[in-house]
Amino acid sequence: MRKQTRRGFLKTTGLAAGSLMIPRLVFGRQEPLRRPNIVLILADDMGYSDPGCYGGKIQTPNLDHFASQGIRFTDCYSAAPNCSPSRAGLLTGRFPTRAGLYSYIPPNHPMHLPREEITIATLLKQVGYVTCHLGKWHLNGMFNLPEQPQPPEHGFDYWFSTQNNASPSHRNPNNFFRNGKPVGPLEGYSCQIVTDEAIDWLKKHRDKNSPFFLYICFHEPHKKIASPPELIAMYPQATKGDALYYANITNIDLAVGRFMKELDQLNLTQDTLVFFTSDNGPWHLGSAGPLRGKKSFLYDGGIRVPGIIRWPGHTEPGTVCNVPISFVDILPTLSKIAGANVPADRAIDGANILPVFEGKPIQRNTPLFWYFYRTRPQAAMRQGDWMILGELKGQPSGSHRMIADDMEFIKNTKLIKFELYNLREDVGQQDDLAEAEPQRLQAMKKKLVKLYEEVIAEGPIWDKLPRGRAKK
Repeated sequence: MRKQTRRGFLKTTGLAAGSLMIPRLVFGRQEPLRRPNIVLILADDMGYSDPGCYGGKIQTPNLDHFASQGIRFTDCYSAAPNCSPSRAGLLTGRFPTRAGLYSYIPPNHPMHLPREEITIATLLKQVGYVTCHLGKWHLNGMFNLPEQPQPPEHGFDYWFSTQNNASPSHRNPNNFFRNGKPVGPLEGYSCQIVTDEAIDWLKKHRDKNSPFFLYICFHEPHKKIASPPELIAMYPQATKGDALYYANITNIDLAVGRFMKELDQLNLTQDTLVFFTSDNGPWHLGSAGPLRGKKSFLYDGGIRVPGIIRWPGHTEPGTVCNVPISFVDILPTLSKIAGANVPADRAIDGANILPVFEGKPIQRNTPLFWYFYRTRPQAAMRQGDWMILGELKGQPSGSHRMIADDMEFIKNTKLIKFELYNLREDVGQQDDLAEAEPQRLQAMKKKLVKLYEEVIAEGPIWDKLPRGRAKK
């Protein structure tokens, strides 16, 4: 459907990979709901097992405390294994390939989140929310230029953002823009600078008579990495590179803790839903724990990420839940909470996850699905405890340039080889059951191929057309 209008670790957690511990929503003790404030906090390349509450060895006391106040999801999935498509899926509720986000977006590239896509920021703004984006944007190649849509055109009233990573590193970045104007050199570390801006916005710039949607996108721990020396010194036994990375995660933790404290001081905690997660799995210094693969791969290490939700009065503190959820679920879920209408003129792939809070199953019409053309396997689908992965015939250029040969590969190549895993029994995806489970394989293969072909057909073709438009 094309858019018409712009409208070992397991022991540590005490869970088997597929065991079920569903949180209880305490609506029964509440007055009629008011629309909450909503905060999404996104780390960049944080590994599944980087935080202490996910079995990691890095010091993250604030995230650990945050998890004790809400729900920690063991099976939270990003929308893709790298930056731009993952963010597109989070904002639109749609598999990012539908919008043509096939990989991360290089500077000055025609690929972008099209104007026709409708984001959760746009929907929330339509029902009275004030909206703010802070940090890494990475949904266009022509940043702060009229050729492509910028944060305001995707629903954000206020923005303090970069096109991609903090430059020259996390320390003293010089590439931020605030509401279209260059900010110039800044002093400090990116996650703390972004947190300063978040606090300043809460105090001085939002309409305090309206609920707010605040989307905080840290650059850490994506390279080029930089960390405060005093935090590096907290890891004297680690190698120099590891200590630098561990300190980077701890700096995120400090930023989150400082932001949460400010919510308390502004008396906003009780009326605010906060969701902390990461855009994809880790690069080589981060930890995916027991999971197979890392960033850029469709095995769970590339797409399963930390996911913690706190909504006082509605989420049971200290709950651990392994019901699979995904970034594409954010739009339908927040739309339900805020009373916004989910777009009816296009495929919305996510599901409202609020029933999970009440101990009920999610009504998921479309299986969880992922596509990434640069690494094998290139397609994946999860249903219940089972995941099937499919490999495409041939190989694209291997670059992120999205050259003509890449578009030919994306649009015309077929799935030819399949793997099948039971994630309840094999969280590390080491035992391929494709031959042992032929009936299940065939049934899931049929669904995967159909979904893959549908999603690929909808995605635009990028080239150097004027104003960044895409061919159909």
